[in-house]
Amino acid sequence: MEIYAPRGVDMQKPHSRDEIYIVAQGKGYFLCGESRQPFAPGDFLFAPAGMVHRFEEFSDEFAVWVIFFGPEGGVSA
Repeated sequence: MEIYAPRGVDMQKPHSRDEIYIVAQGKGYFLCGESRQPFAPGDFLFAPAGMVHRFEEFSDEFAVWVIFFGPEGGVSA
């Protein structure tokens, strides 16, 4: 578990394990695969292993807790 707080542009690449994000502060949009949803503090977001995902149009104070979990390739692997 760690804090993730990109500035300007989120340059994430797909990861080999599932991820959970808990929004600590800030607002913006979470792109995950074909889905794009708004987020705000307290929101819980999920990115499956191997899925293209990133944060877009986020506020300057944006920060999330990120938790990687499960086996390589994701829970369904």
